Amino acid sequence: MATQLKNLSDFSHTTIPNGNAYKFAIAVAEWNAEVTGSLYNGALETLLKHGVSADNIISVAVPGSFELTAAAEILLQKHKNLDGVICLGCVIQGETKHFDFICDAVANGITQVGIKHAKPVIFGVLTTNDQEQALDRAGGKHGNKGDEAAITALKMAELSATV
Repeated sequence: MATQLKNLSDFSHTTIPNGNAYKFAIAVAEWNAEVTGSLYNGALETLLKHGVSADNIISVAVPGSFELTAAAEILLQKHKNLDGVICLGCVIQGETKHFDFICDAVANGITQVGIKHAKPVIFGVLTTNDQEQALDRAGGKHGNKGDEAAITALKMAELSATV
């Protein structure tokens, strides 16, 4: 595995935009709350660290990862001044095909909402084989996907504002 010895949340090699001019929403799934809570904390702390005002961050909880697409759509419909939506969730492989259907639907749905609104809608959803892998990517030895999603949102908001 390429991530076996790597912290994926290391951004020392890139420039991170100042977020003081941006407004974001974070939609976080309640399912797998131990993991998604850590993802949320990472995303929120990263946005604040990079200059986004707490007043410019809207946070909403949804039941599960499947509902992230609808949350992003609702947020962008109701808050036209958003510069992006960060979607955070965790889907852990089970014994049925449910995992495949959910992962596919969420990835495609988030992509389509972003295209429809021409706004960054960030896929911060872990799709892991087990709980240990999820925890490793939610603040554990491989970093925090929430941090990565927030950095992606900042970079994409800057791209959207400058092109």
